[in-house]
Amino acid sequence: MRTLFLNPPSFEGFDGGASSRWPASREIESYWYPVWLCYPAGMLPDSKVVDAPPHGISLEQTVAMAPDFELLVLFTSTPGFDVDVRIASMMKDVNPKLKVSFVGPPVTIEPDKVLQNTAIDFIVKREFDYQIADYAKGKPIEDLPGVSYRKNGSVFHNPEGPTIENLDELPWVTKVYHRDLDVTRYNVPFLLNPFISFYTSRGCPAMCTFCLWPQTHSGHRWRLRSTDDVANEVRFAVEAFPQVKEIFFDDDTFNYQKARTIELCRKLKPLEFTWSCTSRVTTDYDTLKAMKDAGCRLLIVGYESGDQQILKNIKKGATIEMAERFTANCKKLGLLIHGDFIIGLPGETPASIRKTIDFAKRLDTETIQVSIGHPYPGTEFYDYVKKNDLITIDSMTDEGGHQLPNVIYPGLDRADLVNAVEQFYGEYYFRPRVIWRVVRKAVFNSAERRRLYKEAREYMALRSKRKRFVSSQREAATAAGMGD
Repeated sequence: MRTLFLNPPSFEGFDGGASSRWPASREIESYWYPVWLCYPAGMLPDSKVVDAPPHGISLEQTVAMAPDFELLVLFTSTPGFDVDVRIASMMKDVNPKLKVSFVGPPVTIEPDKVLQNTAIDFIVKREFDYQIADYAKGKPIEDLPGVSYRKNGSVFHNPEGPTIENLDELPWVTKVYHRDLDVTRYNVPFLLNPFISFYTSRGCPAMCTFCLWPQTHSGHRWRLRSTDDVANEVRFAVEAFPQVKEIFFDDDTFNYQKARTIELCRKLKPLEFTWSCTSRVTTDYDTLKAMKDAGCRLLIVGYESGDQQILKNIKKGATIEMAERFTANCKKLGLLIHGDFIIGLPGETPASIRKTIDFAKRLDTETIQVSIGHPYPGTEFYDYVKKNDLITIDSMTDEGGHQLPNVIYPGLDRADLVNAVEQFYGEYYFRPRVIWRVVRKAVFNSAERRRLYKEAREYMALRSKRKRFVSSQREAATAAGMGD
């Protein structure tokens, strides 16, 4: 079957699925690669991957593709699900013979609810690589593990199969990028651009209660590609994309195991390229040194909170002391860090927010991202807020796909959480040393100046929108109080 793998258009600038760990429109426009869609696409030579958001492909252009395909595989997310269903319906209206499959976290969590939408013929829970490829090649749907589908007015759920153990048997996603994607369209502010990203492993053994992927998609079992296979794909990518300045290893936890990381670094070092990756603060100095020696430039690190009790609440498996030691080691080695923090995790209070802001300023990493804690369905975080009646009925995004809190805590309403994000960014970035760090980059680099100017405009526009949200929430609360 001629198959279209679609990361659909949605909100403007919405990086909402097909590998986005935190589906939303960003403070600054960012796009991650649709890695998960590219694996089965690599098994079907006549297929096509369309990543609409970064390529500026409109709804109308997407719908117009429907007659060219027999199977549509759409990667969906919780914030974008309703829009995705409408797109699938429109494509079926144009081509009634088109079969539609939805994949992604929401279909794993609520398959019956998803299949109430008649535009969707079947869904594949969790990993979907071989099921999609086999269906396109003609294998009966009844024989595909993890598939749910409608038949004769009823919904059937096939038993789930085991996770994919031999990752070396999967195709290289970089070959699909080369075939279908324009790598210059992908931008992440803290990475060198253009960049490409792919995985060296699947799954994450960490038990963080808020993290979407291990709990809904790839699982907690950590499965590894061989270091030879990774090095060979890097070699291909370096030759195929001479314009690319950096490779990002987008694993849930790239350097979880010391011996494997050092072995991989030994094989990456002769290739002489720049790369970045994810990291936990439990990584020791020797491992970090091997990474630096092999060309590693930057680490994305989930610090999450500066309050030790919150780290316990979310089962982070790390301490404040570990984070401080790890950060000091990175600075000693010259490794840059993009630090991720979350406002609104279980146990959050005004005092814990203050601790986290001070903690981040003390660490003083190269850049930071501050997110609002979102309890995605299927996560332990979601179960916690539902059980404790902390979740609101509001959407987790505004009309533009930007994050809004949909949980509240005693002494912290929605306005307080949004205001805390702005306070966090303001206190962190409007310090003399950080301002100089930013200005220094732009002084002698015109491309960097243009990028920073664009990012500043985008951030200031969102900042203004957040301030209006905070003001409207507080005015509503005051009016409600006067009504009482």
